Amino acid sequence: MNAHFRRGPRNLIETVLVLLLLLGLLISLYKVLHIFFGVLTFALIFSVSFHPLFEKMVDKMRGKRKLVAVLYTIILVAVIALPVTYIISAISAHMREIIEWVNDTRQNELPPLPSWLINIPYLGPDINSYWRNLRENPHATITGHERQVGLVVRQVISGGIEIIGAALQLVIGIIISAFFLVGGENAVRPVKSTIQHLLGKRDGEDLLNATIMAVKGVSIGVMGTAFITAIVSWIGFVIGGVPFALGLSSLVFLVVLIQIGPLLIWIPVIIWMATQGHPGMTLFLVIYGAGLQIGEAILKPLLIAKSGKLPFLVLFLGVVGGLAAWGFTGIFKGAIIMAVSYTIFNSWLAGKREPQHGQ
Repeated sequence: MNAHFRRGPRNLIETVLVLLLLLGLLISLYKVLHIFFGVLTFALIFSVSFHPLFEKMVDKMRGKRKLVAVLYTIILVAVIALPVTYIISAISAHMREIIEWVNDTRQNELPPLPSWLINIPYLGPDINSYWRNLRENPHATITGHERQVGLVVRQVISGGIEIIGAALQLVIGIIISAFFLVGGENAVRPVKSTIQHLLGKRDGEDLLNATIMAVKGVSIGVMGTAFITAIVSWIGFVIGGVPFALGLSSLVFLVVLIQIGPLLIWIPVIIWMATQGHPGMTLFLVIYGAGLQIGEAILKPLLIAKSGKLPFLVLFLGVVGGLAAWGFTGIFKGAIIMAVSYTIFNSWLAGKREPQHGQ
């Protein structure tokens, strides 16, 4: 009898130790894979969004999945690489212009401001006064603003690095998504078997379907929002007479896709239009860009929630809450957490009702 009672505590302690070991392993695994979450997020977006088109292409190519995956990767990488190359070349060209302008300013004085900028209501006189002081005594005028200038320069540099880093993540995500698409059902079979083994066949399938619907809703919502925002931006650029409207629209698609927002492209365009001496068109672009930013912020969660085939409020709360908590990858985390919680809660309610019907 004593041996029987001693076996229980020992088994309990062993179970707790195994659970702690498993928890530590999961935490370590999370830390190892954490840096790849952005890449895996993009891989999920592309693989889910292009899965129907990929399967149609496989049928037309008589089942040559690897060949279709290679073509898919080349096309998408080219689409991503062209805007990034345009950004880098534009930045390098403008940097040369800035360096030349600085050298010219050192030899001569600052040029006077254009008349349209001086005549801006409320702001024009203050801008003109500050610029005049800057021309007459630049060192005394800048003194006290070094911190703000440095902050702006750091923000510009960090923003450029962020775009290049996100573009690299996009390219790697496209390559990984090609492996997901080639694998097809085989890629998710281990996950499906594990969930069904842990939760049972019916609950496991419900949980997996809820996760897939959440991922699909977020993927289609993010891709659709970027596409719609790019089209609306192109219309605005064409109306405003902005050159390279198609290239700028592709840049808008890129920055919206990586969750930076369209204003990163629109603000320089507005500044450029203002320097050309077109205040009316500048005002139009300001209003149009502000409306586009607001529309993009509203459209994304709505489109995600509508595309997920789950209750609207469930995905909407998951996307907005996840984005606020974890940033870009949070839109997936929040949507999946809410979808899984909703499915588990419904399964628990169904299990509670079944005994009552049996009685």
